[in-house]
Amino acid sequence: MATSYTARSRAIEPFHVMALLARANELQAAGHDVIHLEIGEPDFTTAAPIVAAGQAALAAGHTRYTAARGLPALRQAIARFYGQRHGLDLDPERILITPGGSGALLLASSLLVEPGKHWLLADPGYPCNRHFLRLVEASAQLVPVDAGSRYQLTPELVQRHWNADSVGALVASPANPTGTLLSRDELAALASTSRGLGGHLVVDEIYHGLTYGADAASVLEVDDSAFVLNSFSKYFGMTGWRLGWLVAPRDAVPHLEKLAQNLYISASSMAQHAALACFEPDTLALLEARRHEFGLRRDYLLPALRALGFGIDVEPEGAFYLYADISAFGGDAYAFCQHFIETEHVAFTPGLDFGRHRADRHVRFAYTQSLPRLREAVQRIERGLRSWAAR
Repeated sequence: MATSYTARSRAIEPFHVMALLARANELQAAGHDVIHLEIGEPDFTTAAPIVAAGQAALAAGHTRYTAARGLPALRQAIARFYGQRHGLDLDPERILITPGGSGALLLASSLLVEPGKHWLLADPGYPCNRHFLRLVEASAQLVPVDAGSRYQLTPELVQRHWNADSVGALVASPANPTGTLLSRDELAALASTSRGLGGHLVVDEIYHGLTYGADAASVLEVDDSAFVLNSFSKYFGMTGWRLGWLVAPRDAVPHLEKLAQNLYISASSMAQHAALACFEPDTLALLEARRHEFGLRRDYLLPALRALGFGIDVEPEGAFYLYADISAFGGDAYAFCQHFIETEHVAFTPGLDFGRHRADRHVRFAYTQSLPRLREAVQRIERGLRSWAAR
């Protein structure tokens, strides 16, 4: 008898890049030198002070469940951080510690979106956002965006695509895969529009801290009723620790706490104790040095790819990605990515992982490798373009 699995499990798409990553890893295991520009993970290991704090927590026996909302000391540290970075007097009681930014998204989508309803999302955008909505029997209304809006939703787009099933909008600043920011005024306008339509605004601020030449505003500076997703994975470099947080309006916290108790009990206690070290001055100095290095990488790779013919119409101001149009070279983005893995052993991500709007004409490069490796990658890509043209 054939096993019957749920429609929701069938509807959630895999990461297409994972098949390419598996092939890249096969080539690497066979002795080839593969340059990985496909995965959105900092190449730096977790900073030593954070690791030491985690080791100390284990040695001290901090291995039990915490409260579902997380360690009070960590929530207080995050609130102080918002005060330092954004001038906000944020009540720690509004912060919930979650298993990664994904845990924050799970809580927000479970709380805010009824079955059959939807959020508006920019296309292209991070794929898990729409998949989490499907998991709670809701959906994503994908709104095509381009360089004209810096690949972000605008109040005009929200109003144009809003309908009876819309209950909110989810935006990201800085955004994955495009690296673009929403200014303070743009966030305020989106918040006003969402409220006027009777909906919620949810803002993914997971790449906050990783900006170059511009500081990212928090939506909490302009809208105290917004929901904010954040994570220790990107700026703080704690990807494998699986730790994030959600900031919510005060009246939502009891409902979110109840969901957290049932969905995951609590985030990792060891990771929470380790994360306390994130906000120490020495740790922040190290993280700022890493941000500077990412900026240098962007400033090298962006003009280098443009010189080769890749279309990058908008300069990214944050994250560590370049979203590039390959129309000048012809062909399909997935086949394009396969070609470079097989011929030049350079891995990057096809656009169809990020949505549907011109996805087969775009690829994403993650500048999560050192400058010497990026220079080597550009040389290989230049050579690979010649073989692609001659195929």
